[in-house]
Parts: sequence; structure tokens; C-alpha cells
Amino acid sequence: MRIALAQISPVVGDVDGNLSSIRGELARAEEAGADLCLFPELCLTGYPPLDLLERPRFIRRCREALEELATTVGKTGAIVGFIDRNMGDTGKPLHNAAALLADGRIVSVHHKVLLPTYDVFDEHRYFTPGGPVQVVEYGGLKLGISICEDAWSKAELPSEPRYVRDPLQELVDAGADVLINISASPFTLTKRRQRPQMMRDNAARLSRPLLYVNQVGGNDELLFDGHSLAAGPDGSLWARCHEFEEDLRLVDVTAGSGTVAELLPGEESAVIAGLARGTRDYAHRCGFKTALVGLSGGIDSALVATLAARALGPHNVWGVAMPTRYSSEGSLNDAQALAGNLGIHYRVFGIDGLFQQFTDELSPLFEGKPADVTEENLQARIRAVVLMSLSNKHGHLLLTTGNKSEVATGYCTLYGDMAGGLAVIADLPKTLVYRVAEQFNVGGEVIPAAIIHKPPSAELAPDQKDSDSLPPYDVLDQILHFHVERGEDTQAIVARGFDADVVQQVTRLVRIAEYKRRQAPPVLKITSKAFGGGRRMPIAQGWWGS
Repeated sequence: MRIALAQISPVVGDVDGNLSSIRGELARAEEAGADLCLFPELCLTGYPPLDLLERPRFIRRCREALEELATTVGKTGAIVGFIDRNMGDTGKPLHNAAALLADGRIVSVHHKVLLPTYDVFDEHRYFTPGGPVQVVEYGGLKLGISICEDAWSKAELPSEPRYVRDPLQELVDAGADVLINISASPFTLTKRRQRPQMMRDNAARLSRPLLYVNQVGGNDELLFDGHSLAAGPDGSLWARCHEFEEDLRLVDVTAGSGTVAELLPGEESAVIAGLARGTRDYAHRCGFKTALVGLSGGIDSALVATLAARALGPHNVWGVAMPTRYSSEGSLNDAQALAGNLGIHYRVFGIDGLFQQFTDELSPLFEGKPADVTEENLQARIRAVVLMSLSNKHGHLLLTTGNKSEVATGYCTLYGDMAGGLAVIADLPKTLVYRVAEQFNVGGEVIPAAIIHKPPSAELAPDQKDSDSLPPYDVLDQILHFHVERGEDTQAIVARGFDADVVQQVTRLVRIAEYKRRQAPPVLKITSKAFGGGRRMPIAQGWWGS
């Protein structure tokens, strides 16, 4: 029996477009000689559909699309993710479901058993868990069909809960010869390493072939890497799809064979592929063709511009330098060199005159007060006015340039450098920013070396350096990892050997910047805990234990 893994990129809400994509891949699978083609979780609706699931017309259209698809399925069957109505008397009105389509009809429907409600997931808000599992016979084999989280019952990741039920084991107990898991599992650097191994471990644990298909692409802040695979009953790798690309792979379950795509060479390459894909999909799915970046001559804006050029093409990216009296000549030269290397549009628009006008007009209101961070923030906010005006006038998507270390500690300006439509690198700690920038330069300089090697500075005051206000980034990023991603408090982090005063400073900065982050644009997620929908901390609160 030959089964195709159809790694596609569904668009949330575009039922008709997703239906067309499924039909196209199904035709390719049939031409390749597949007996069955697997598609990702909720591929008809796109994942996650969120509160679109509260729209009755949307629900009806999804069911109609499934029935339309079923009537066209012939020689090659299909397993498709969709939303099904809950026909019971209790629970939420919907199920997260998979349908086996064959011979022009819906053969069977299978409901997701384990509904994740952690980090970015909130499936209990919309769905009722499935009841007893069922296997279905197709092509002489008994298929055990599961959906995403159903395969995570034995997960060893600290951020994922353990469950009482083990749907894969239940399917084996029900007589499944082959396990199938259709998924919409978002990318993180941790999951990139551990998810494929977990699937292979599941296959070996249950002594059954396991075929796993994941979606690819970006939907809002979530990135999906694909990385679909087939594992043998001993955990061996039979087949694997590309990362961050649509792909179709054929697996001969009877012979235990398939083709294995090469993985990207390292974490930095995966970050580049993921952020570029996420930026492109976010822009295009929101109706933007072009992007705008404020270029300071620093590492963060350089990386964002480089990613934007990779995502949209250099001719669709505009870089604008906006110097003041505090901007160094070296930074302007570096920004211009970067733009030349990338081949993007570039313009210099000095704002020192506007800054002086604001300073003069505000001086009566500031009488008796010395210059401080207020004047620094004013420069950032003037730049935001310029950039947002260009965005409005020309229809560019404005990309913010703050990294995770800055966003975590509030080292960013609300209504200033935080203004924009997408926060491309706001889940990259500063130390990872440097590593990714270096990766871009493998094979030839893209980001000028001067940008990478200069001491980081916001250049909003004379001789300003980031180190004036923040701990060294190699220390800061470790503390933030334990505090933000691992959820550890100050005492636990100090017990790891960090200076108590530094830890107190960092955790305090994280806490008091919460209101800023609540007003930030969507953050492309690559770590286990990004700032956004997966981290729900109160702004006004009385817990000071951090």
C-alpha cells in the first residue's frame, strides 16, 4: 500500500482556496500511484481558525466543502482535517475531526481526543474531545487515525502536559495495523529537534508504522515547519518532507520505503527559513506586497531587512535611515552598505529638525526638568510617525526591529520603534540575532561586518551603549530564558549561580514592561514561550515574587 504525505500550506478561513489546494495535491498523489493521500489537521479551514468557529456560515461552508471533495475522490483515497458538528447532548458544538474519503463518499469520521490548552492552544474553547477511538479498514489494512495532540500523550517536553489517555495505544488495542497522525504543530526550535524523534519513538513503542503529516507556512504569529515523516515499526525513518516548503512524499507501507529529504543544516538556517516564510505569508495573506524597515545601521534592523528581502524579494523592500545629531556617520554608512548588498530601495530622511522643533515646543511643559529618556523616546516616536506615514501612503507593511531581549526588558519605545504591523525578530534573543546574522554571511558578506561587530547602541543620546542600561546580553539572555521560557522565579534563577541584583533587575524590567508588550504587533514565534497569545500575564497585578 502506497500512502502520500501531502504537506500543504492552508490559509485560515480560505475554505475554497484550501479545497483547491487539496484537490491539486490529491491529483498529484493519484498520478504518482498513491492508494491514499494524507492532509494536515483542519486543512479545509486552516489552523488555527480561532473565533471563525463561532460563525455558523463558516461551519456550513466547511461541511459543504468536505462533501464536495468527497464526491470527487476516486482511485486515491484521502484523509482530510475538517470541523465536525458535535451531535451529542453535552459539550462544545464542534469536534476537531478527520475524514477518510474514498469511492466518492465519506467513509468514516474520527474526532480528536486530546485537546491542547496551553501556550498558544485553546482548543477546549471550541471543541469537544472525541470519545472511544475507532479503526477503519482501507486497502486491506486497519488504519488508526489520530489528530496532532493525540500523539503527544507521552511527550517529555516540559511545556506539554502528560495525559491520562493514550489515543495511539488505544488505536493499537483496537487492532490498528498502521498509525496515522494528521497535524498542525507549530514550529519551535525545541520541537524541531524533539517532535520527529517523538514520532519515531511512538512507532517503536507501539511496534506499528506511523505516518505523520504536518502543515507548512505561517498563520499570524505561528510558523509551521512541515517536517512530515513516516517511521517504521522499529522507529526507523522511512520518509521525510522538507522543512518550510510544500512537499509530497510517497511511502510504500508494505515495503517500508520512501524518500528522505535533507534537513536544513542547523538552527540558524531553520530560523532564517521560518522567519522568511512567516514574513512572506503574513504579508501576502494580509494583502501586502511590499515591506518597510527603519534602518539604524544596527544589527537588529539589518537582520529584519535581510529577512524581508529573502521573504519578499529585494525590489519589494524599502529601507529608510532617519538620523539625528546622535547618529554616527558609521551607522549611516553601514545602513547604506547593507541596502547595497541586499539590493533594496534606500533613502535617508533626517529628523533632527523635527526633533528640535518638538523639543522647542515642549520646553515650556518640561521647564525645570532635565533631559532624560523622554527626549530619547521622542526621537523614536518621530521616526515612527515618518515610517507609518510612508506605510499609509505607499501601502508598505512596516516591520518592527526589536529583538526578544529588548522587548522583554522594555528596552523599546511604545508608539516608537514598537510601531508596525509585524514583529519579525521579537522572539529572537539578542545572542541568537548575532548567530543568525552570521549565518547569512556564510558564503559571502551580506550584512556588513561592521554592523555585526560594533557595540550595540540605540544612538538616542551621546556615546550611548546598550550596556549602560542592561546586563551583558550573554547573561541577560540566559536569565530571560529561565524566567520567560521556563517560568522560573528570581530565587530559582539566583540558585543557578546568577548575581541576585542582576536577576532582580531583569525580572523587574520584564514585569513592568507588560503593558508595552500588550500593545505590540504579532510576534513570529520560534521559542517555547514567545510574547503574544501563548503568554498571558496580567498587567495590573500584585504578585511581586516574579
